[in-house]
Amino acid sequence: MAELPDTQTLASDTHNPFTAVPIEITVSVGRARPLVRDLVMLGSNAVLTLDKRVDDPVDLFVGDKLIARGMLEEAEDSEDGQLVVRLTEIIDLGPGI
Repeated sequence: MAELPDTQTLASDTHNPFTAVPIEITVSVGRARPLVRDLVMLGSNAVLTLDKRVDDPVDLFVGDKLIARGMLEEAEDSEDGQLVVRLTEIIDLGPGI
């Protein structure tokens, strides 16, 4: 079997059309498990308690596959409070996503 090139080589290959395909990453800040009766009664200004704290890491997913973890931060030089994620852990994807 042929050896695969490293990820840096793959990412910088301008002849590979797949490197220019956008991909959606979902950032999960936590989960809530309300009862259905509580969910249907939610209204404007209701509070939904999550299973995480403000300083806990967030999970990054492509589809349903966990790819990394990180911390939410406000972007430097952001006047409007733009959020960014500083990656703290990259999950070993083995053969890929």
